[in-house]
Amino acid sequence: MSHSDLFHPDFKPEPYWWEAYRPISGALVDLPPRVRVAIVGAGYAGLSTALELHKQGVEAVVLEAKELGHGASTRSGGAVSGGVNIGKSFTGKTLDANSPKAHGLLADAADAFSNIERLIGEEGIDCGWEKNGRFVGAWTAKHYASQTARVAKLNDVAHSGAYMVPRERQREEIASDYYCGGMVVERAASLHPALYYKGLLDAVRRRGIAVCAEAPVLGIREENDGWRVRTARGEVLADEVVIATNGYTGDVTPQLKRRLIPVASHIIATEELPADLAATLIPKTRTLSDTRRVLTYYRMSPDHKRVIFGGRARFTQISPIISAPILHQFMTERFPQLKDVRITHAWTGNVAFTLDAVPHMGQQDRMHYLLGCNGSGVAMMSYLGVQTARKIAGVANYTCHFDAEEFPDHPLYNGNPWFLPAIGSWYRFRDRLDRALG
Repeated sequence: MSHSDLFHPDFKPEPYWWEAYRPISGALVDLPPRVRVAIVGAGYAGLSTALELHKQGVEAVVLEAKELGHGASTRSGGAVSGGVNIGKSFTGKTLDANSPKAHGLLADAADAFSNIERLIGEEGIDCGWEKNGRFVGAWTAKHYASQTARVAKLNDVAHSGAYMVPRERQREEIASDYYCGGMVVERAASLHPALYYKGLLDAVRRRGIAVCAEAPVLGIREENDGWRVRTARGEVLADEVVIATNGYTGDVTPQLKRRLIPVASHIIATEELPADLAATLIPKTRTLSDTRRVLTYYRMSPDHKRVIFGGRARFTQISPIISAPILHQFMTERFPQLKDVRITHAWTGNVAFTLDAVPHMGQQDRMHYLLGCNGSGVAMMSYLGVQTARKIAGVANYTCHFDAEEFPDHPLYNGNPWFLPAIGSWYRFRDRLDRALG
């Protein structure tokens, strides 16, 4: 297929999810002059924090720099993990599965999955929630062996319902011979990320919580045992500040920015497929990912008519016109039967990675933060919002394992990820080498 034929006549360089919910500012809500908690960032993390604070009787305001839902919360692939990704960064490294740290993190990741399932039910959020599991394809036989070694821990600690699928049975999971078998995780799900965001936003608004769009924070200053938060639309005084900016953390909080690596993730949506083809690609309608260093992740759309395919077309922001052909090639390497299928949508968004590949919540310079989704943001940011709110309200009866004093940085990194193109090239080479040697 030529480059010009790749794009559908109705192609849009924006998320497919925005067909159902498009980020809007709406009527601009006035900033309250004073509030108990000011939350910076109105994504899953910020809204979940505000919602739980209200349930605990604590007043909050949520400050968003752009339209409501403009960032990663309406741009993700919509996969919901029960802990399979915890400790795995874009470097491909993972935590020692037998360490006490991994045990605690996996247990809390399992709680994060339960939390989002409960929240969707309690708030009646119609977001295409499907608990159909995940298949993680093994790029090499060595990767398959590594997955095999993790299965027992995932089941014992995270109750993942994980089991291995050898290569000869792989087509039970995917209509492709691309992988060397892989791991199924039954306790995983998918949803429509923009409709989940809209559901959270509606739940917050029903409770009268102020969510202020187009209010980028310009400065945060400690003052009289509290904080003065200066925005483009005025100032607000708060007793506590929560930073929930994730992959869009900026210079207002440089001490947090230098602990996060914003990595671009790119996604495409195909045109509607013939029904017989759509039904055979992923027979059990699971979400899929793999063990390559240059990660890909994909699934059927909630109506099961399109493929949503994402990955690291580049590690930095590039135009969807450039990323779409790269992702289309990745897709057809796995599904040659899609070589003539056109693209209707292509988009990108930032994923925040941490230097230890683990999400973090805690306090830095007396400000609360919940940051670093590491590619598991749908469930994890919702969960850390609840945990942060309970901590602020003083009702937490359990110390979350993601709430640790250590939030690593590096003396040679200031928040500018200038090195990502080189890392991307190196990992692409390592992937090719691994497969060749395997």
